[in-house]
Amino acid sequence: MKKPSNTRRNLITAAAGLAGAAAAQAQSPAKPEKKVHYKGAKPEKTPLFNGAVSYGNLLFIAGKGAHFPGDIKAHTKHVLDEVEKELVNAGSSMEKVLKCNVYLHDLNDYAGMNEVFRGRFGEEPPVRTTIAAYGGIPGNSLVEIDVIAYI
Repeated sequence: MKKPSNTRRNLITAAAGLAGAAAAQAQSPAKPEKKVHYKGAKPEKTPLFNGAVSYGNLLFIAGKGAHFPGDIKAHTKHVLDEVEKELVNAGSSMEKVLKCNVYLHDLNDYAGMNEVFRGRFGEEPPVRTTIAAYGGIPGNSLVEIDVIAYI
């Protein structure tokens, strides 16, 4: 058998190196991308903000409020239902929520909010921050909640 020339050996080595680099690149994880999760069709005009945006497998849900007359329990239930709809629409769930922020119009509503909140996120609830927002919640809601989850 004839021994390959140095030039041919170098070409074979270079080709093997390129093939190895391509295989390694194909195995490396894809670069995360920002994705907006719309309910229905994408709006024609650019919105002020989006309701749900993911980056890689992290999902960020904008604050949801309850803009109707009612008490803290009715508002909390409505808000959590709306958060859950956004999560499901984006391919996640309440059990996959990692972080939750709760903004109360009045800190005296803390116990009532907790009654409705308890158990909504499964057996292992997320970490949570709860504050009373100075000046209230936009739209006269008694509570607003935003979350970070994974998909």
